[in-house]
Amino acid sequence: MITDQPASDDNAARRAVTVFPVLVLVAGAAGLVSPGTFAGWTSSVPYLLGTVMFCMGLTMTPLDFRGVAKRPWAVAIGLVAHYVIMPGLGWLIAHVLGLPPQLAAGVILVGCAPSGTASNVVTFLARGDVALSVSVATVSTVLAPLVTPPLTLLLAGAYLPVDAGSMMTDILKTVLLPVLGGLLVRLIAGKLVDRVLGLMPWLSSLAVAAIVAAVVAGSASAIKSAAVSVLIAVVLHNGCGLALGYGVGKATGLGRPASRAMAFEVGMQNSGLAASLATAHFSPLAALPAAVFSVWHNISGALVAAWLSHRSRHSRPAPAGAGHALATTTAEEA
Repeated sequence: MITDQPASDDNAARRAVTVFPVLVLVAGAAGLVSPGTFAGWTSSVPYLLGTVMFCMGLTMTPLDFRGVAKRPWAVAIGLVAHYVIMPGLGWLIAHVLGLPPQLAAGVILVGCAPSGTASNVVTFLARGDVALSVSVATVSTVLAPLVTPPLTLLLAGAYLPVDAGSMMTDILKTVLLPVLGGLLVRLIAGKLVDRVLGLMPWLSSLAVAAIVAAVVAGSASAIKSAAVSVLIAVVLHNGCGLALGYGVGKATGLGRPASRAMAFEVGMQNSGLAASLATAHFSPLAALPAAVFSVWHNISGALVAAWLSHRSRHSRPAPAGAGHALATTTAEEA
């Protein structure tokens, strides 16, 4: 059954995608202005990411996986598009712009990360297919330990040494296990979790903001010379991802709402994971593209969603189940 978006859900979603970029931007500015304050935070980045992913797990239910079983073809298209388009774009942009090795590896790593869960909320605002968005984001996260390390080795190995085995272990510890732990807690103590579910997006937002502050502080001395090239790379990466994701949806006949979901599932990344992996396996400077992406993809996503929503507001209502997107909002992520 198709229903209109509740005004309260719509307003909550808009607050989430408005407040989060501002919070992350403030955290990044603090790390740049006073790097010494956050000098010891780098070692905490994996734990902060684990907190984000645990919160994501708490918002998940078996319904997220049933959606995959109901529409395996559409989910498969989304996964292939995500893990082909964004890594490929990352490599191409780094090559065309002639980025130095650390930044090139960082841009590629962003492209190899799974979908960001903020894409679910942005899809909701765009009146897209939220159920498909949630399914693609969920499966791409679960598959990340198997997909992200070899892709990074293949595309970024020419720039920096990549220990794919160690990276896989880190993703298992900081992504998959916390997500599964959160899901288990939700299954065991669902009623208790439901009472605090509204706090999860804000806790995740604070954790990602802390990650950005640590990343920026760690590379504060190099940011001034690299800021322009990193921003250009991030804008191109995100923009082309959104456009190509939408194009894949249309080309495969998924329909307008699903194509909108595809745009955000392809173009929006789990930049918190990329920042954590770049810090652990490369350097804080390599994590800078992920920190910038964390701010930019939420801003661009909200703007594109507002434009798409305006186009269809009087012609087509949003799919049912959109309210679930609000529960799965995490920063990113995200």
